[in-house]
Amino acid sequence: MKESVRRRGVPVRWATAALAALCTLIAVPAGAAGRAAKPIEVRVVVITTWEVIRDGKDLRGELYAWRTKWPLTTELPFPAGVHPLLYDPKRHVLAILTGMATARASASIMALGLDPRFDLSRAYWVLAGTAGVDPKVASAGSAAWERYVVDGDLGQEVDGRDIPPDWSTGILPNARTTPFAEPPPPARSDDGANAYALNPALVGWAYAMTRGIKLPDDAALARARAPYAGPGAAPPFVLESDGLMSSRFWYGPHMTDWAERWVPYWTGGKGVFAMSAEEDTGVMQALTFLSGAGRARLDRVLMLRAGSDYVVAPPGMSAAEQIARQAKEGLPANRQALEALYAVASPVVRALADGWARTRDTTPAAAQ
Repeated sequence: MKESVRRRGVPVRWATAALAALCTLIAVPAGAAGRAAKPIEVRVVVITTWEVIRDGKDLRGELYAWRTKWPLTTELPFPAGVHPLLYDPKRHVLAILTGMATARASASIMALGLDPRFDLSRAYWVLAGTAGVDPKVASAGSAAWERYVVDGDLGQEVDGRDIPPDWSTGILPNARTTPFAEPPPPARSDDGANAYALNPALVGWAYAMTRGIKLPDDAALARARAPYAGPGAAPPFVLESDGLMSSRFWYGPHMTDWAERWVPYWTGGKGVFAMSAEEDTGVMQALTFLSGAGRARLDRVLMLRAGSDYVVAPPGMSAAEQIARQAKEGLPANRQALEALYAVASPVVRALADGWARTRDTTPAAAQ
């Protein structure tokens, strides 16, 4: 678990503005301010988190389809991040590879948001990443538009060997002395943000546009989901649901039971755990700070997660056996999840970018 960090001294908004000014001074040489080019108005930022790159060659990952299928062919240097940015100058679509886990995701998005080359004040942010999926809600290869993202790292933890017999888990909220103590603490406090709600109208619009898309499926994926029941055994589909973010990969029925309670606990009973991933709360934290500086809009964020594996092993297999099997054989739906991400996210990105005459000033919403 991560220690709680309390912000002291300079108010966050002042600190953000000061950092923005500093980055501008660093980026623009002395005497060159008058010659600085007008910032590029970006329409959509595509957020990806991992990529397999060997000897400078892009082999596969969340960014690969955007590079090759869109295609995003223009590389822009991004020394403050982990990888160059990719850009489509015709549609004004920019793609970033943040690196995995909360810290790198948050740092990367903050670095991009403060980059003086870009005007991101009206941009849409579309995260498209792989995840573990709860078979009670969806199947491997399915893609979920998230309504809430919940932080799974903020809190207190007691080692499993020290859990009192009447506790269901060793994870408990800050400012509480037992798991799931009522009432829940505020979702946002000096300890951080335990939950973020995305714009329901925009999420509904994206889901309505993509709910009928047929997702990749094949015999191997059918075999992988066959041991499960209910939604976990269904062919891949598009849904609306919610994500739990943690910098640790976790597995097993006990952790899944915790996740299924942790998400509604922090969302007033509204959230339904479906996808386990890492970066979304870090992205939202950075965008929240950037919105305070007028450099991003929180009502223009979409997050799509596609299941590359299950958070629970099939019947008869332990969590440890599942980890060992996937280390040897790979994630059972990794390829299909990557294909699903592009199949579902790309028409949404295209509609936002190509419809800029409308979407620049009016955020889309699902028809009532």
